[in-house]
Amino acid sequence: MAAGEATQSESLQADAFKKLYPREFFTKFIESGIRPDGRPVGRCRATTIGLNVVSTADSSALVKIGSTTALAGVKLEVMPPKQDLPNQGQLAIQVEMTSLASSSHRPGRSSEEATSIQERISSALKSSSALNLEDLCIDPGRAAWCLYLDIYLLDAAGGLMDAALLAAVACLANMQLPHVTVSEQGAVVSATDSDPQLPHDKLQLHSLPLSVTCGVFDSKLLVDPTSEEEALLSSTINTIIDAEGKLICGPSVSGGRQGADLSVICQCIEVARIRHKEVSQLLTQQLEAVQ
Repeated sequence: MAAGEATQSESLQADAFKKLYPREFFTKFIESGIRPDGRPVGRCRATTIGLNVVSTADSSALVKIGSTTALAGVKLEVMPPKQDLPNQGQLAIQVEMTSLASSSHRPGRSSEEATSIQERISSALKSSSALNLEDLCIDPGRAAWCLYLDIYLLDAAGGLMDAALLAAVACLANMQLPHVTVSEQGAVVSATDSDPQLPHDKLQLHSLPLSVTCGVFDSKLLVDPTSEEEALLSSTINTIIDAEGKLICGPSVSGGRQGADLSVICQCIEVARIRHKEVSQLLTQQLEAVQ
């Protein structure tokens, strides 16, 4: 048998073993301190951030963590503020799982995971005070900005919350608010119509919440698990941290608490603090590149 044929045969055998005995296949790698994709147990997948990727959006960001992909876009609209909050604008968040993201998702049906991610992102942005809604006020009691933040999950290859939150934060951090005024008759007038060179106001984020997902497999902590790894974990822990290293919202533990004791959660928090520095630096580089 030629060398090429032998290699192909071994590859087919490995693929068959992986499909028939996924846990045993994964255990063989973990016992040697490495994962099937070549990463050590404590390393995250390669991360990229692309800004202004959707020309029809007022701001947009495409995030990839390994193969996991999330796209966020913001559309601006002027509307009257709420009567009980006359000095504040609004932020409306919608998360959608696309039909190509996961083979288990059926088009036309709401995704339970997407709903959970939407609620956690909303909670993270609110709890961290990342966005001051008073910054969206145009004319108190008369007009304010409403930001419609839509997040599309394009590839559910593990760690969806991490990619979705990063896409949302990157999109908001890149947001520019045009200069507008309100006439005596209540009409909204754009100042850029008379002066196209007038620069927009950059939306200020007062905090930078970012998340990291970890998992427990046979008492070992895996950082940034893939979707194949997530299916084998005894528990999954998602941790959201701000730039000061403070915990936001509290850790989210799914799949049972087996192995996810206090010491493991503390490890996850430390991992999140290190990861935050890496990702925030990457985001800063991308924001500077588009200015």
